Amino acid sequence: MAAEKGVWTPANVVTCVRIAFIPVFMVVALAADGASEASLAVAAFALYATLSLTDKVDGYLARSRNEITDFGKFLDPIADKLLVFSALLLLLERGDVSVWVVFVILLREFLVSALRMVAASSGEVIAADGLGKAKTAVTMVSLCGYYLHYALSALGSTDLAGMVWLISWALMMAAVVLTVISGAQYFWNARHVVFGS
Repeated sequence: MAAEKGVWTPANVVTCVRIAFIPVFMVVALAADGASEASLAVAAFALYATLSLTDKVDGYLARSRNEITDFGKFLDPIADKLLVFSALLLLLERGDVSVWVVFVILLREFLVSALRMVAASSGEVIAADGLGKAKTAVTMVSLCGYYLHYALSALGSTDLAGMVWLISWALMMAAVVLTVISGAQYFWNARHVVFGS
């Protein structure tokens, strides 16, 4: 069983750094929109890819060092959601994703979070399952792809950028499907929490 440690573990520091750099990513991505310099688009992609990878880093640190904390359990999902929705909102503003994509993903997050709160009030923990983790991974890879597309376009590699955009779009559609299925699975597995036994 994991021991409870102090709040400022290496894993929690990484999570806090991830949250702190999300506004930086947003500023750089917005600045890249009307800029003639390709460096800003490349920087936006590099920032988002790095921030996405830190999700694996803090999880690894917490488990390998036996430093799983309540603070980390609370903060890590928030960091993930902020990272996903910051990128989605920027893509929505540019018209590269549909408002329905954002709505479906946001609705699922609200419903599952509410389900977890109801379960927690009765002493039950609903942990992330394999399908939920796959949904998060596919979403983040898709989002990284969109920002790679922007970077490649800014660098003049239009053919490659078009291919990356198509792959990113297909992955986003897969992410939406996984979002719906994983959300339904959470509610089916925890139906006793909502409807009683």
